[in-house]
This record gives sequence, structure tokens and C-alpha cells, in this order.
Amino acid sequence: MLEISNLSVFYGKAQVFHDVNLRVEREEIVAIIGPNGTGKTTLLRAISGLHRVAVGSITFMGERINGLPPHEIVKRGIAHCPERYKLFPEMTVLENVELGAFLRKDSSSIQRDLADALNLFPLLKERKSQEARTLSGGEQQMLAIARALMSKPKLLMLDEPSLGLDPIIREKLVDAIQEIRRRGLTIIIIEQDVALALSLCDRGYVFEEGTICMEGTREFLKGNQKIKEAYLGIF
Repeated sequence: MLEISNLSVFYGKAQVFHDVNLRVEREEIVAIIGPNGTGKTTLLRAISGLHRVAVGSITFMGERINGLPPHEIVKRGIAHCPERYKLFPEMTVLENVELGAFLRKDSSSIQRDLADALNLFPLLKERKSQEARTLSGGEQQMLAIARALMSKPKLLMLDEPSLGLDPIIREKLVDAIQEIRRRGLTIIIIEQDVALALSLCDRGYVFEEGTICMEGTREFLKGNQKIKEAYLGIF
């Protein structure tokens, strides 16, 4: 579904990452893990057209998409759920969710998808008339995902979805991600909680020092001694 080849990205003259090669198959969950500052978030921003690619290519469903504006990438079926939600705080929960469908014209289908998104997160359904700013951090994360789903994506990209959440909300979020996957979506997840990421993913990539230093199945990464010591606290 997604193929990234020899990708390099800069911030000004500083190179964020270089020669990144990555693939995502249909209906997979792929985790991207690694220390802060290694370019994981920038990679998602490059895929969604928010950051210019210096070298290399990003191909989605057989079409090269780097160079397209972000709204055209959304049209092609990629939804980006950013770190720290990026909601419209003075708008209601319902209004924020509806904004996810801003490029769609199929009004009857939009209403069905709106009902599905709120049913996926019952807490949001209960609070649909509240302003987004009144929600807890976990509820805001749910809202950001619900909004992303309203674009009817084929690929959903989640940036640090569990960051700062309490254990009960984290569990609800994991259940929702697994349900989204059962519905046939493909998912890329960036997650500082490596144990959580490896519990969800089929395959993973490890970013270090601006490039991918390791990749493999969930079982391979869980069993790798370096991953155990550096990320899972197992010695």
C-alpha cells in the first residue's frame, strides 16, 4: 500500500533523516519506534505532505504522492492523527468530528460514518455538545482519532496516541485501535511505549541517528536483545 524509497528530509540545512526505506502492506499495523528526535514525527509529516521531501519517493497505492499538497493526500486516503491532538478547542466535540469529512460530498454516507465514529468512542457520544477544550487528555485523543476516521481513510497514521494517558483510557484506546484494524484499515503508529507498540503491530521499524537501524516482525523485535535492553527494560 505504501512504499518509501531512499527518503531524506531536512529542516533548513540540518538533515533530519536520510536514506529511509519502508513499506506498509494492506491491513497491517506497522510500528515506528526509537528515541525522541530521530525523525519519526517528521516522517509522518512528510507522508501527509506537511514537510517537503528533499530526496527520495513516497508511493501510495501505486501513485507517487510526495509533492502533492496535504488536502490531495487526504483525498487519496491517508489520514494523519498528530501528536497532542491539534483540535479546535472552542468548537464542540460533534463539530470537531464533522470537520474530518471536510473534503467529502456524500452526505448520507457521512452521517453513517459519523454515527460509527461516535459509537466507537461512547465517551464522545455522551459529550458531543461539549467544547473540545473541556475534555480530558484521553478524550481529546479519542476525538482526534474519530475526526481522522471521518475522512474515510485507507491508511491511518497515529503519532503517540497513548502519550500521557491513564491506564484505563489507554486500554480503551487500544481496544479502539484493534477495532479500527478489524474494520480493514491499515495503520502506522509512532509510540514511545514500545511494549504497547509491539503488542499492537505486525511489523516494526526502529529509528536511530536519522535512519532505520532495524526492522522486523513483532516477534523478531520482541526477541531482539538490543530492543529488550534499550526499550523494554529487560536485561
